[in-house]
Amino acid sequence: MTNRRSILLAALFFSVVLSPSLAQVSRVPPSNPQLAGPQIERKVDALLKQMTLDEKIGQLVQYSATEAHPAPSTGNTTTALNVNPPAPGGVDSYVLAQKGELGSMLNTVGQGLTNHFQHAAVDNTRLHIPLLFGADVIHGFRTIFPVPLATASSWDPALITDLAHMAAVEARTAGVDWVYSPMVDIARDARWGRCTEGAGEDPYLGSAIARAYIRGYQQESLSAPGSVAASVKHFAAYGAAEAGRDYNTTDMSELLLRQVYLPPYHAAVEAGAATVMSSFNSLNGVPATANPFLMRTILRDEWGFDGPVVSDYTAVMELTRHGIALDAAVATQKALMAGVDIDMMSHYYDAELPALVKSGRVSIAVVDEAVRRVLRVKFALGVFDHPFTEGPEVTGAVAEHRPLARRAAEESLVLLQNNDTLLPLNPATKRIALIGPLADDASDMVGAWSGANNFGDVRTLRATMAERAQQSGAILTYEKGTEISGTSDSGFAAAVAAAQNSDVAILALGESSDMSGEAASRAHLDLPGNQKQLLEAVVATGKPVVLLVFSGRPLVLDWAAQHVPAIMEVWFPGVETGPAIAGTLFGDVAPSAKLTMSFPRAVGQEPLYYNQLPTGRPIQHADPAHPGYVEMKYVSRYLDVPNDALFPFGHGLTYSTFGYSAVSLSTQSMSAASLMRNQKSQPMIATATVTNTGKRRATEIVQCYVNIRGASTEQPVRNLKGFARITLDPGQSQEVHFPLGFAELSFYNVKAQPVVEPADYTVFIGGSSTTTNAAHFTTTP
Repeated sequence: MTNRRSILLAALFFSVVLSPSLAQVSRVPPSNPQLAGPQIERKVDALLKQMTLDEKIGQLVQYSATEAHPAPSTGNTTTALNVNPPAPGGVDSYVLAQKGELGSMLNTVGQGLTNHFQHAAVDNTRLHIPLLFGADVIHGFRTIFPVPLATASSWDPALITDLAHMAAVEARTAGVDWVYSPMVDIARDARWGRCTEGAGEDPYLGSAIARAYIRGYQQESLSAPGSVAASVKHFAAYGAAEAGRDYNTTDMSELLLRQVYLPPYHAAVEAGAATVMSSFNSLNGVPATANPFLMRTILRDEWGFDGPVVSDYTAVMELTRHGIALDAAVATQKALMAGVDIDMMSHYYDAELPALVKSGRVSIAVVDEAVRRVLRVKFALGVFDHPFTEGPEVTGAVAEHRPLARRAAEESLVLLQNNDTLLPLNPATKRIALIGPLADDASDMVGAWSGANNFGDVRTLRATMAERAQQSGAILTYEKGTEISGTSDSGFAAAVAAAQNSDVAILALGESSDMSGEAASRAHLDLPGNQKQLLEAVVATGKPVVLLVFSGRPLVLDWAAQHVPAIMEVWFPGVETGPAIAGTLFGDVAPSAKLTMSFPRAVGQEPLYYNQLPTGRPIQHADPAHPGYVEMKYVSRYLDVPNDALFPFGHGLTYSTFGYSAVSLSTQSMSAASLMRNQKSQPMIATATVTNTGKRRATEIVQCYVNIRGASTEQPVRNLKGFARITLDPGQSQEVHFPLGFAELSFYNVKAQPVVEPADYTVFIGGSSTTTNAAHFTTTP
């Protein structure tokens, strides 16, 4: 069959080369090096010319597996990644594959299942066009590593690249060649459940992490072994949903859109992302799935993106619910004309496009353009030449991959508070109370969208702590205390007794996996159920307490911050949960992570983020002891809590301390006009010397922020413009340099154009977004 397919494609290729009179379709060359090249374009032209309308439309259609045609027994797993409902409208996806009228499949996983459908598409059709198999591989496939918000807290793009590649390699063994990741939505509101899938609140860091994911998934070539096509999501501004409620509307100025929300998507596209997924939300009154400003003006025309855009799940159908389409035909027309190439699960494109094209309401050229983008990815991935998955299939966490998953978990743990240096625990500690519903819960260690995981692969905290206790001769007492969302205090007495009989009490509290993620918005951000009351009861014993917070978002920890000496945000760490946390508690490794989302004092502060715009009536920071001090009422503040975050963006402690020299700048002035002319230059170098002033080797994440005053548009109080992970021995120092050029010093003017203007700049270098270590310079005309 492979030879027959190759002969057919060769014949089609030569027919195009030798027939210059053939119609030329979408002759703008691809700008993405992953999809570019005359060889791919010639193959696409040849194949497209031979396709019927139904075959073309089929490439724009995506469904999940059908139960009517199960895969034959092969000894390999055939389970779907998620429990997918049947295709709408009674569509049989296997029959469509046999007819050459299906382009891709959703969360259809396993060699037996994917090869079964692939044979239907390749062996039984006229043109033998293979399927793509897309899946939600978000933070691991079988070897599950921490949720993306956690790994972002590592501030380690190289690590994230390695993790993405590991996930891609595992997914390819199960027939998956297209992953719906990374999610690069900026999230400033912790009520939004999907903030667990992204990198947090900052566009600069979010852009660096977006590039890292693309490098990991796609490598240098999509056709390389272990590469998968990435799908950047959700385009665009999904993370700004009003009230933090999932699927809700988004409304913002173009200046805010371009300055804060678009940069991570753009970075992913520039890094070579093969595909993009549209978002559920509307943006300024136009649903993203039918928004030509987003997908035509910005994505295609400005950024030159030439891969396919896939809708989110049934998002084309949902255009009728948004109210911009009265029927399926109009929804289809608006989505395709706006730039959505693939209809995921709506059953609109295959049902409506034939009539729309024949009536002239949708041009065949628009259809061809969309098909062309899909075929580019298939050729670039090499699935025409190698449509079937062979070799051993990964069906569980891979032993060789566990060290990387453990390192990711270790680098993701954020030490929020460590009063009286309670941590690391003394290795000689003999009596330990481990309390809480999350200490021994394998299913809640993996977090939302945890791939094709097996809970049996998870090493829980209780299991690891028990192993360590046995080895050291310590006594570990475990008490659940309460359920995650429980209201019964029947377990409190046993938990309190365990704490009273211990040298230290470790509480594992927080959310369940399904309390973060899609459709998991929360109006309250406290510890769920009666976990706070359990914490209060244990603290009342007077024993030293370590609080481990499991969550996929920032929680309100105000009481804990006042009463618990040591607090560590551990997120959902994945299969290596126990070893990573236990090793960090006992000092085998020192924590190094820093927050990428601000932790509020109260939910009423949300949305909360560090890079806020200034106000004309800021809080006055005068000294109350000064004779002239007067408490100001008419300023921008809350009456009941301070304005600032409890734990701010960039915050995170370790088992050592770091000192910073004053910031030095390579120049005190530069020309704005020169920067505008030479946007690739980096004429400014900001430098600080960092010294490990503590007693043990540790890692610091050095952060560089910039503030601009005197510009034509109001600018944030500071913006992250550089970061570096450095590891120092006690007493060791290192100079850290941050180049600053157009990309770091520009901003958007009232016309939403990136500019550098004459202004005053302040550069901050320190260990969090609250650092005051700064130097100043100006830009002149």
